[in-house]
Amino acid sequence: MSNRNSQANKSAARERLRVERERQVKKDKARKQVVVAVSVVGVLAVVGAIAFGVAQLNKPSAWEAAADAKNVTAPKNTSGDDGTTVVIGESSAKKTLELYEDSRCPICATFEQSVGETIAKDVEAGKYKIKYVGATFIDNTDNGEGSKNALSALGAALDVSPEAFLDYKAALYSAKYHPQESEDKFAKDDYLVEVADSVDALKGNAAFKKDVEDGTYDAWAVNMSKAFDKSGVQGTPTLKMDGKKVTAEGSENAPMTEAEYTAAITKALKG
Repeated sequence: MSNRNSQANKSAARERLRVERERQVKKDKARKQVVVAVSVVGVLAVVGAIAFGVAQLNKPSAWEAAADAKNVTAPKNTSGDDGTTVVIGESSAKKTLELYEDSRCPICATFEQSVGETIAKDVEAGKYKIKYVGATFIDNTDNGEGSKNALSALGAALDVSPEAFLDYKAALYSAKYHPQESEDKFAKDDYLVEVADSVDALKGNAAFKKDVEDGTYDAWAVNMSKAFDKSGVQGTPTLKMDGKKVTAEGSENAPMTEAEYTAAITKALKG
């Protein structure tokens, strides 16, 4: 009896071991299948992420898209091809002062801070009109966006009124708001809206704010910049009247003080 019991116990033990091994094999197989499945999902996720990243890299930027836009929305108070002709002033004024500026240009800021008010008064008095041509070449030197973005925002101001445009341009160039050339602050929509809040016609103006944030006039700004590039003007600020540069006496540069400007514009109006 003892031997038979011992043999039976051994057989039972072997059977339990066999069953346990089979159960472990099944468990290991199931675990392996889960690991493989998770690994496949992980690989697919990585591949998908890479594909998405490549697609994003190849996707044109907002400004590239604006440059390729077929339909260009131009602001009110413009004329010419794609609305890139901006003339402000009394229609009865016989002379037109062409003003070439880049919103990020520090010399333009100095010019506007010293001479801008005089120009605004002359235009209001009907002495001459202004033909504004906006440039964006400073963006090209540091792969920035502020010149283009500010020009687009100026388009939004022009859509409100010529007066809003002039006042907003003055605010952008003011000592309070104009950044260093190395700071691309105009690339930020919220900063452009902050500057606009200093202009009565634009403060709290929901339509203006939406146009800035939506980039309504981005394509227009790009086309305006192209008009500048075709003008042959090499730097800003540049002033022209009757096709001739208006410069400070004895210089090839724009007049940078009120006295220089008054003398130069008086001469140009007589020419």
